[in-house]
Amino acid sequence: MANKQKTILTAVKEYLLITLGIAMYVLGWTVFLVPNNLVGGGVTGISSILQYATGGLIKMGYTYFALNVVLLIIALFTLGKSFGVKSVFAIILASVGLNVLQNAIPADIIQTLAIANGKLMCTIMGGIMAGAGIGMTISQGGSTGGTDIIALVVNKYRNVSPGRMILWIDVVIILSSLLVPSYTAEGVLLPFTEKITTVVYGLILITICSTVLDLYLSGSRQSVQVFINSKKYAEIADAIVTELHRGVTIIDGRGWFTKQPAEIVMVVTRKTDLNLLLRLVKAIDPDAFLSVASVTGVYGRGFDPIKLSAKKPSE
Repeated sequence: MANKQKTILTAVKEYLLITLGIAMYVLGWTVFLVPNNLVGGGVTGISSILQYATGGLIKMGYTYFALNVVLLIIALFTLGKSFGVKSVFAIILASVGLNVLQNAIPADIIQTLAIANGKLMCTIMGGIMAGAGIGMTISQGGSTGGTDIIALVVNKYRNVSPGRMILWIDVVIILSSLLVPSYTAEGVLLPFTEKITTVVYGLILITICSTVLDLYLSGSRQSVQVFINSKKYAEIADAIVTELHRGVTIIDGRGWFTKQPAEIVMVVTRKTDLNLLLRLVKAIDPDAFLSVASVTGVYGRGFDPIKLSAKKPSE
């Protein structure tokens, strides 16, 4: 019963974080990017290009949803059903948000926050919000759709940075905006020279977005290695296994000053769990001696899977 409740609470937390991530992503576009006719990458970028080309007749949300259906089918076969369920939720939420919020947010707020601050500031703010939103969604096992689905599919089998892969795909999409007309919300056709400027802003946008995405994902997955020297090592080790659900290694040592044998508890855990670990140790032995070190990569059960690039057979 307790495990069932824990599973339900975990699922609720994941969906709440996905909802928050989608909200950040959609607000980044509807508040900062779309009012300035800025172009981004991915399915959202394609959707924005089509919306600008039709003068707003085809809203971003419709194109966003239609294109993601195809990519989602691919993801269902490669990333599993749990990914599909969360991503369907995220894509539907984003599709509705991209359509509804464009008309729901008052024009004076858009004017104050976005248009009055210039395109460069809007590019920065939109990129940060979009990147953080994608990162938050991916970290909970979902996706905002589009090129990050492709990145996750490849990342499942290869050690390829999701942000770097998304970056290169998005460059092609942004450059393609030069080939189609672009109209403002008032129906004014943008001159070609301004479209070139828009492409430059778009490249800045995806660079910021991909950087924030990688920083978010690497931060959420960063791990630490902790050595604990305590006479109550057995009690501490049991508590770590029970409370943190992390493996523990006991290392036989010897204090050089006291010349007495000592048992050292060694554990590797996520950096986000470090405070919980410190509180746990302090509650058992306030006099325990600890050392904490960051580790660049942890692979195996409970952490990241080992992925190796396929090598071509030598001829």
